[in-house]
Amino acid sequence: MRFFYNLLTLLLLLPYALFWLVRGIGNRSYFDRIGQRFGLGCPKIDRCIWIHAVSVGEVQAALPLIRAIRGRFPQRQILVTTVTPTGADRVKAAFGDAVHHCYIPFEFPGCVNSFFSAVNPDAALIMETEIWPNLYRACGVRNVPLVLVSARISPRSINGYRRMMPLIRETLSHGIIIAAQSQADADRFLSLGADPDRTRVTGNIKFDIELHADVIQQGKALRAELIGDRPVWIAASTHDGEEQQVLDAHLQLLERFPGLLLILVPRHPQRFSEVRERIKTTGLDVVSRTEGVACSPTTSVLLGDTMGEVPLFYAASDVAFVAGSLVPIGGHNFLEPAAQALPIITGPHLFNAQDIADMFVEMQACVIVHNKDELALALADLLENPGKASELGRRGRSLLEQNKGALARLLVLVEPLLSQKASAQ
Repeated sequence: MRFFYNLLTLLLLLPYALFWLVRGIGNRSYFDRIGQRFGLGCPKIDRCIWIHAVSVGEVQAALPLIRAIRGRFPQRQILVTTVTPTGADRVKAAFGDAVHHCYIPFEFPGCVNSFFSAVNPDAALIMETEIWPNLYRACGVRNVPLVLVSARISPRSINGYRRMMPLIRETLSHGIIIAAQSQADADRFLSLGADPDRTRVTGNIKFDIELHADVIQQGKALRAELIGDRPVWIAASTHDGEEQQVLDAHLQLLERFPGLLLILVPRHPQRFSEVRERIKTTGLDVVSRTEGVACSPTTSVLLGDTMGEVPLFYAASDVAFVAGSLVPIGGHNFLEPAAQALPIITGPHLFNAQDIADMFVEMQACVIVHNKDELALALADLLENPGKASELGRRGRSLLEQNKGALARLLVLVEPLLSQKASAQ
């Protein structure tokens, strides 16, 4: 079956290349180091600790892990790979040149082998990613310990894996350690042939979110300096097709709350200019964060057109709408606003983090809306009832605290592997 899988990856190689070229036309950052996506031009690094995180959300979740490893093994080089340029930007913002970065290669064997000819990791830690047969086999044949961190398999994908059972079983036979998010995820891996002795439930390290003490202070200072004494809500990580619904809801709210300010933060930086024009077309007065000027009394929208400041924007807000959920994107991170005890509103499309979303729904720690009208009503209810908003935020924060500890459990698994490799140097 591996032969047919590799044939498929060969057939997909040209469409894959065309995909990145087309993406690069709309966003030049996708042309940056494009050869690395085929295993070419990767940095020459020997005996490193390799951590893979797909995009911004996974990188954000991996930050405490990376910092913990750097603290315990300060002499070791660390390589972080991502798929998206925004993920690369987050790595750069967090660590500068203290860690290496390159893009993960395509799953074709030639690309994977080229990557490993440059990078010689002592261990690989893969964040949340599902099963990649060639990448994982390459680790196995090179005796590179591989840990799937916060590992998960969605109920939607398990049947697809079962159709490739011989290939998946062989892939999981290479000594992979599975640190599953939940018992359900562990059971799915076991049903695919994972080694029970190497499968553990450690939890989701996203719950071990770092909230530095100065973030709240900086957010409050930002509010005092740029916004003033007025109610504020944030729409974080919005996507195309979603901003207009957010703006329409805001227009409805302005009739009841004339001083209300919306902090609108698009998910992708390349859309900042487009979203600014959409705001202006709607007739709302907008100030961009990059302008560095205070909002006037007539300003209705503050456009968050910077990278890495979402925690500050949350700290400057009274209510959070977590976007990517009114359109079928799959939702984004509830845990950042929950860490600040903000009341959370979300749309119904939550399949990217369904387990976490289900926990919030069960604890009545979020409000789900289905359209712009319901969004406006939910926001009005929370703005008019601060006690209700406070209780919603308290439940979210409590849920976060109850589920912390995955990082500590993960390090118990990982440290012996890294220590053995360090002593072998």
